[in-house]
Amino acid sequence: MRALTYAGPGVIDWSEVPDPTLPGPDGAIVRVRAAGVCGSDLHIYAGHGFTPGTGYGVGHEAVGEIVEAGPLVRGFAVGDRVLVPASAGCDRCGNCRVGLVSACASQPKPADACYGLGGALAGAQAQYLAVPHADGNLVRLPESIGDAAAIVLTDNAPTAWYGARRARIAPGDTVVVIGLGPVGLMAVQAAFAMGAARVLGVDLLAERRERAAALGAEPVDSDDPKSAVRERLGGGADVAIEAVGADATIALAISVVGHGGRVSVIGVNQNRAYPFHMPLAQVKDLEFHIGLCAVQYELPALLALTAAGRLRPETVVSHRMPMSAGDAAYRLFAERADGVSKVVLDPSS
Repeated sequence: MRALTYAGPGVIDWSEVPDPTLPGPDGAIVRVRAAGVCGSDLHIYAGHGFTPGTGYGVGHEAVGEIVEAGPLVRGFAVGDRVLVPASAGCDRCGNCRVGLVSACASQPKPADACYGLGGALAGAQAQYLAVPHADGNLVRLPESIGDAAAIVLTDNAPTAWYGARRARIAPGDTVVVIGLGPVGLMAVQAAFAMGAARVLGVDLLAERRERAAALGAEPVDSDDPKSAVRERLGGGADVAIEAVGADATIALAISVVGHGGRVSVIGVNQNRAYPFHMPLAQVKDLEFHIGLCAVQYELPALLALTAAGRLRPETVVSHRMPMSAGDAAYRLFAERADGVSKVVLDPSS
């Protein structure tokens, strides 16, 4: 089969790789119908991967159809249309049994429990994908949810919902979303679904602010977003959701909330020496939340909300491209060109 593989900084290859085999009697093989490119993939693309080396398959967002299931798989059968959550758990420990795969007791390292971060789990940007412990790591899709929406539900939408839920957004709250890529746009939708009265969107790119505005957010176009937010709200926001992961945007999130404000960081930051402004946090009586989303835990609510039309994950998709053009897709996404938001790849072309 063919798959996208990491060949070095700035290089993604459409490569011939071995066909996957069942990862145990409780595993499954999924024929991928669509795969997504995620912001986290850009860390690898830029040469700052989660594991060393090259040549491994990339990507962790896939929707497809089961073509083979092990004899111990109980909840799925060949032919089922499924969503593959971005990370995989052991399906045995107490955390995985309730969907908290990010806290799997058997797989403590994210690079060993997420597709496409190294050699442990093959990437999802491929024609076929091996899924371990299928009963806990696959989700059956209703026909009412299309592939585009389902791709966003593999990671971006659950991450946004997790961030909003951890921030305890309540009816009437004012919310600032910093970073309006796919996760940030889904955070805008999540905030409104949870009852936010106003949502302000901050991003350097005008087209991303326009996408947020189409979802009901108030775009902040200013060289001084902190002052602009506080002036527009007459003080600090109740909640800030940070969906970038840069030091500067995390600091901005802390600065735009008011007394007793709640900051939720869902962007990936790899700085082990982040200069956290402890005195400001203490004076503000700040709540600061950061963590990794467990997709399986968030999906039941998201599937119900999407099926009911309360969330529209497909609206963040901007480009559909052949998987064979994966290198161009990564370059487009990394350069933020052509109004790109979410890229969905078709492995059949």
